[in-house]
Amino acid sequence: MGSSMLTLGPLDLDEIRSSVDSVLDAFLVDKSTTAADGCFPPEAIEIFRDFLRSGGKRMRPLLCLVGWHATAESADTEKVLRIAASLEMFHAFTLIHDDVMDNSSTRRGKPTVHRAFAHRYAARPDAMEFGTNAAILLGDLALAWSQELFHSAGLTPVQLAAALPVLDLMRTEVMYGQYLDLLTAKSFTTDLDHAMEIIRYKTAKYTVERPLHLGATIAGAEQDTKESLSSYAIPVGEAFQLRDDLLGIFGDPDITGKSAMEDLREGKGTVLVALALDRADSHQQSVLNTLLGDPDLDERGAEKIRSILLVTGACNTVEQMIADRHQAALDALGKANFSTAVTAALEQLATVATKRIS
Repeated sequence: MGSSMLTLGPLDLDEIRSSVDSVLDAFLVDKSTTAADGCFPPEAIEIFRDFLRSGGKRMRPLLCLVGWHATAESADTEKVLRIAASLEMFHAFTLIHDDVMDNSSTRRGKPTVHRAFAHRYAARPDAMEFGTNAAILLGDLALAWSQELFHSAGLTPVQLAAALPVLDLMRTEVMYGQYLDLLTAKSFTTDLDHAMEIIRYKTAKYTVERPLHLGATIAGAEQDTKESLSSYAIPVGEAFQLRDDLLGIFGDPDITGKSAMEDLREGKGTVLVALALDRADSHQQSVLNTLLGDPDLDERGAEKIRSILLVTGACNTVEQMIADRHQAALDALGKANFSTAVTAALEQLATVATKRIS
């Protein structure tokens, strides 16, 4: 089986996104009521709600739903929508903790959660420390809530037994990828394979492959369907992260909602950096090794780095890698036996992932 047994009209991704947001909103309304009844401080849920509503492409929930439609024999999406919403809740957990680890100041054009808490309690002498600690707790809460959403979806015992290993694997893979990312920060290498390994675990599998697998598994997908989804997912996920690496350095903060300095100050060991170091002359290598990872890097230093990334051809190579992976994903869809609606939705999501400007 590689195609849907259900005759589908076009999948409206905006409608799916809106439905997922409705599930999340209803869940948080319930949590707000519980907090009020228990006399719990309301600001944590308020800050979390603001964070969730600040934007985001909802890529993982969308892919989960499309994966489900790749196999489903029912038009009833109530259960899988709740599963998809649990993925967005889990993603919120990863972003909140990631921003703490990176000491990021903005996310989606607004203060990160730890900064939002610090601003709320600016009168405290330990406002920044409090903000960091509160954000860690809120991230932990988002992780717990993702579990609650998942287990309250009403899956059958058979669906639950099949879905849990996929969910567990996704969580393990993204944590492994995050650890590799942390391990290689400010430890620059020309090892392109290692840089790509980080991308596969931190992004390709977590963002694209496992959400597709999760939705398909709940619908009862057979192995050939999952393999077809993987052939599409891995190149799309790799391209998604490669684009993110470019935007993190060359993107317009007013559009991306994120500073174009933070990745440089953190010293991320990206494919872009690996390529530049491999091609740089001794002077350029010295500049990169001196400036990348400098927490006090200014715009003048950042422009020196950007110039080297450009003149070594690293940026052009990454753009070609993105284009190649986008085409590989389309080729994989051409070989799969998905319905027209599923294929069209996956083509659209591949474009969103690889050609985005934010």
